[in-house]
Amino acid sequence: MSKEELKKEHVPENSSMAKDYEEMKELGKQMENQRTNEELKEWDKRPGTVQHEIEEDED
Repeated sequence: MSKEELKKEHVPENSSMAKDYEEMKELGKQMENQRTNEELKEWDKRPGTVQHEIEEDED
């Protein structure tokens, strides 16, 4: 389906960008309150997994 074929009301099945400024402000507040990996370790919690690590190949 091309971009032109998408309906205005289309909602993606997975993640999407914030819909408006208010949602952006709310997401920003959530991000400010997230704990760092070090803080999580202090609470004996496991930090999130690394999504992707790039290893440079030696040529």
